[in-house]
Formats: sequence, structure tokens, C-alpha cells
Amino acid sequence: MTSATGRRSDPGSADAAAVLPAARLVRDIYAEARRAGRPVVSIELFPPRTREGLVNLFERTLPAMQAIRPHFYSVTYGAGGSTRDKTLDIADRIQRELHATAMAHLTCISTPRPEIERYLLEARERGIRNILALRGDPPQNVDELAELESGFEYSYQLVTFIRQLGGFSIGTAGFPESHVACTEGKHVDWQRLKAKIDAGADFVLTQLFFDNDDYFAFRDYLVDTLGVRVPLTPGVLPILGTQQIKRFTALCGATLPPPLRAKLERFGDDAEAVADFGIEFATRQCEALLAGGAPGLHVYSLNRARAVTSIVDSLGLRG
Repeated sequence: MTSATGRRSDPGSADAAAVLPAARLVRDIYAEARRAGRPVVSIELFPPRTREGLVNLFERTLPAMQAIRPHFYSVTYGAGGSTRDKTLDIADRIQRELHATAMAHLTCISTPRPEIERYLLEARERGIRNILALRGDPPQNVDELAELESGFEYSYQLVTFIRQLGGFSIGTAGFPESHVACTEGKHVDWQRLKAKIDAGADFVLTQLFFDNDDYFAFRDYLVDTLGVRVPLTPGVLPILGTQQIKRFTALCGATLPPPLRAKLERFGDDAEAVADFGIEFATRQCEALLAGGAPGLHVYSLNRARAVTSIVDSLGLRG
């Protein structure tokens, strides 16, 4: 294994054992929280591109986030595996240095099956026991042959492979407004999500959305019509900038409701006012989601602590 200092250590060593109490299975975290009547709070991070960004993440951002004691962190995985090593390194460091549970993302599109297996075996060796299984976006300039070589065209196939390999709690993604690439309608997309759950996914984290009715319609169809019983956790993105959120929603196919768009545009270039409004909007959104029975909150942090900690504190969910 690789220690927090970058050294390799034997899985049976005291250094390796120190992380084991924190490296819990996310499915167990949800089960325990359900029995206790508490929502699960998770935070999504991305691997910084620079050394300075990595230092800032571990010296400032994560210590601030740790003050609210989230149940787990998830670490994203770049298109075509472009951040593969960084994803595992960050998840590993979170578990070793912060004694917190981390989940590593994994996408399958355009990635050969042996590379996927190596990634999973390395994750398991490092004590990373939670994987978010995604189809992902292909890297730029990838040809059709590279896509076919992966052996996994859809994420349910990846979920099946991880379940067969064993040793992980598996999450997957859901889309309250339907996946941007699904042309058959949202009910077909949600039926495909049911197939991923049937293949072995333990929980679902949703794409961002701004109208809670979209989440509740998604949840009710999956639970009441399709009989899904795993946690369906809403993903919430606090708005930090007007142009930024317009880009994000355009890329992922999420709707920015006209009244919300108009409100943001009235702030003009006042970035601080937009961020303050974004935190308040997200707080009220999360409050209504929890009141409606959501099993937790998955917050897209963009590697910034202020919005996450403000929301959690306002809702009285700290630790």
C-alpha cells in the first residue's frame, strides 16, 4: 500500500491497519444512518490540476470540511481515466491522514478492461472499499476502436464486473431530469438505472438539479413503480457563480429554472452576492429535500469549503 507520505507499506502492517476503522462501506453507513433516523452527508471533490491546488486541498479545504464531520468523501475520475492515479492518491490520503471514509469514482468508457481491473485491485489494496461506477465521458480525440476495447459500453456492465470482483460497496449515478444522452425519455433512463441497481449497485447519487419536484418524481417512480429499495441521494450544487452554473447546466443537461436564472442575472457582476444567494438557495433546497424524506445530501463542493460547511451548519447536521 501507499502511505500518506507516499511510502509503500504491507497491508498487514500497523500503518495499513490504522486506516481500516475509517474505511467503512458506504452501504453500511447508509444502513446505520437509516436506523438512527439521520441523513447521510457526503462531499464530492475533484483532483486538483496543480501541486499548489493539492496543498490547498489538504492544508485548508479538507480541514475546514472535516469540522462538519461528513460521512464520506467522493473523489472524481477524469474522462478516460485522465486523473486515475490522482483519484486513488487523494482517496488514500483522505483515509490515512483524516481517518475519514473515501469513495473513488471509476468510469469505463474507452478504458481497456485490464486497466479497470488493475485500478480496482490497487484501490482494494489501499483500503479504498467504495467505488462510484460510471459510464463517463470519452476523452478528446478517442477513436471508436478504443471505445470497443474496453469491453464495457454501459455502466451496468461495470457494476456487474465490480460486484463479481468483490470487496467493494458500489454506488452509481441517477438523473432526475434524465441523462443528457437519453433520447427515449426519462422513464426509460430511470429503468436503465434500475438495471444498474439490479446488477449490484448499493446506492445512487444524483446529478445536480434545482427543482426539487424533479427529484421527488424520480424517487417516486423508482420506489413505487420499479420497487427500488436502495438509497437515492440527491446531489446538490451550491451556485458559486452565474456564468459557471450556466456552463455546468448546459453540459449536463440540467435545467436552470427561468426565475432562478433571472434572480442570478440581477446580481450582475457582484460575485459575492451570487455566492451568498447560492448558499441560501441550496440550504433551503436541502431543507425541503430532507423534509420530503431524502436519505441524505451529496454536495458538489468544487473543492471549496465555505458553501458546504454553511449549509450543513444551517441545517444542524454537523457531525
